[in-house]
Amino acid sequence: MIYNDFQGIKLSALGMGNMRLPIIGGDDSKIDVRASEEIIGYCMSHGINYYDTAYGYHGGNSEIVVGDILKKYDRDSFYLASKFPGYSLANMPKVKEIFEEQLQKCKVEYFDFYLFHNVCEMNVDAYLDPKFGIYDYLMEQKRNGRIKHLGFSAHGDIDCMKKFLDAYGRDMEFCQIELNYFDYDFQDARGKVELLNSLNIPIWVMEPVRGGQLAHLPEDAEAKLKALRPDENIPAWAFRFLQSIEGVTVTLSGMSTLEQVKENIATYDEAKPLNDEEMNVILGIADDMIKKTTVPCTACHYCVSHCPMSLDIPFLLKLYNEAMVAGAGDFIAPMALMSLDEDKKPWACVGCRSCEEVCPQTIKIPDELARFSAKMGHGA
Repeated sequence: MIYNDFQGIKLSALGMGNMRLPIIGGDDSKIDVRASEEIIGYCMSHGINYYDTAYGYHGGNSEIVVGDILKKYDRDSFYLASKFPGYSLANMPKVKEIFEEQLQKCKVEYFDFYLFHNVCEMNVDAYLDPKFGIYDYLMEQKRNGRIKHLGFSAHGDIDCMKKFLDAYGRDMEFCQIELNYFDYDFQDARGKVELLNSLNIPIWVMEPVRGGQLAHLPEDAEAKLKALRPDENIPAWAFRFLQSIEGVTVTLSGMSTLEQVKENIATYDEAKPLNDEEMNVILGIADDMIKKTTVPCTACHYCVSHCPMSLDIPFLLKLYNEAMVAGAGDFIAPMALMSLDEDKKPWACVGCRSCEEVCPQTIKIPDELARFSAKMGHGA
């Protein structure tokens, strides 16, 4: 196992994410405890020492099961991370209540790592609002030794991250972002990496294989990669990409089978970063995949000046593209839409087609916004 230094401690470069534990009967809230014990036991015996959970994972049961399993091991043999569930604004006034509950569920007296969860456009203002006291309370727990290291996870864009960092950046010891070769340019993960590196904030990675989307590629793409590294399996390329990115300290993989665990741990027996040719090929594969599934908006903003409703059309099309790529598992687009006033959402489009007349890409914008609206449960 590869280990990376973080403030004098050695963290396994591969961490166990506990959002996709094996389940029973297709019910996400019913975790297969025996299979999870086998998975975490293999992780523990093969060098993984970082375990990530959260308040809402598996219907609230991930913390319970992970706590039950890890309590069988020496507390000094693993690092446990959980998060404050700011993905729901209803939780904002409950930071003390929820934190105490999490400690009980995980059966620990402290969290090694704790995060402001899912900082995004929908909740950033609430996170920064002193009336909720979230920052003050978590800093107090850190002073009391109940949080060893404090950070945040981010699903918002760079401007949203900057807004959060401007307020709390001095106390953020790490940041968890969605980072993979598909999103490097698609979600500007590249820019997020550069921002965090400029601030010397270590990077934690979530969704390294984009929820499994990068575990299997189109046949022609797989052939290109096999020509470069015949013995490398396809999922491993996603991890080799991350081994090539400056600042990445821990990569979390939500492994749900023992086979996945064994394959990923084998990948992390040694670092094999990509060379320039390999990096160009894999980013080219991502670009081809994106072009096949997304609306080709270049964010030139010509359309905005012609929209009688003053819709931020490039932003809406960006969210639509994310929803199209993510499929049934999309949550970014719905959360981002929650941050908009009702008259700025895609269903506010009146279909006048003034935008379409000036679009250099000849996108049928009202049609795409109508499809987006339908996907979000509005319109025909």
